[in-house]
Amino acid sequence: MKAVTFHRHGGPEQLTFEDVPLPALEAGEVLVRVKACALNHLDIWIRQGIPGFTIPLPHISGCDVSGVVEQIGEGTDAAYPVGQPVVVSPGISCWQCESCLAGKDNFCPTYHLLGAGVHGGYAEYVKVPARNLLPMPPGLTFEQAAAYPLVSVTAWHMVKTLADVRPGETVLVMGAGSGVGSMAIQLARQLEARVISTVGANDKIEKAQAIGAALVINHAEEDVTQRVHAFTDGRGVDVVIEHIGQAVWDQCLRSLARGGRLITCGATSGPENLLDARYVYSRQLTIRGSYMGTRAELLEAGRFIEAGSVRPVVDSILPLSEARQAQERMLARKMFGKIILVP
Repeated sequence: MKAVTFHRHGGPEQLTFEDVPLPALEAGEVLVRVKACALNHLDIWIRQGIPGFTIPLPHISGCDVSGVVEQIGEGTDAAYPVGQPVVVSPGISCWQCESCLAGKDNFCPTYHLLGAGVHGGYAEYVKVPARNLLPMPPGLTFEQAAAYPLVSVTAWHMVKTLADVRPGETVLVMGAGSGVGSMAIQLARQLEARVISTVGANDKIEKAQAIGAALVINHAEEDVTQRVHAFTDGRGVDVVIEHIGQAVWDQCLRSLARGGRLITCGATSGPENLLDARYVYSRQLTIRGSYMGTRAELLEAGRFIEAGSVRPVVDSILPLSEARQAQERMLARKMFGKIILVP
């Protein structure tokens, strides 16, 4: 089969479109014929190399997959037959430990992601645990279906589980054009919150407004904190949802109202954030880290997708052979929504 691999860590030039063996199935696994695979920033980190995180090379990236069941491993109790359109839940856990049995599978000691701990969806076929398959929501294309799993479970875990956003609250979502940002805006609106968001270019403002942002701030031209306080009559926001890190950390903290909650799930601009503890405790702020979410949360977020009240945002669709160009587009922050690869 054809796949995009990298044989050593480094820049986008390490990505190679080549022939690789078809995955061999074991009990409990299914083979999915990939129809679409969405990019995530994790793909870039894995390709660049993460200190202390080692993977066998060559490696195939890709966390978010939609496709069709192609083959079922011998002795596998599969809920979906060959030919069934499916979406893959990207988080893989043991389902036997205390965390998994308590419904906190993202706390499992063996928890890893498709395309990170194991080969992923930058390929014509991918093997996954049978229990990770979900039916494809009706009314979605394969490209749209690939665009929602990772970002919806991440955004729902942040917006609902950790921030506990309530009706009438004001939420600042950093980076409307990202997959997590575009999903968090819509989910916060479903919880009847008022949403402010940021973008890095004026051509993204209308797109952010179209998915529910009441105020969109171009952070390249305006002071985010000043605009937030002007919009909220000096009060600030109740919640900040952010995944950018170093470049926006101070803005996020200073945009919060007293008692505000900051939820962070990433650090695409750098991991070292300055923090004045006096500001945090005197204003009684809460800072919580977020990593993915549970399978149950993915199903909860998926109900909005199935109902059509939240839609995955697709930026562009490229052939699998152009994975390098796709990652370069993500690195240049030119996208609004998800970039999709199709075999």
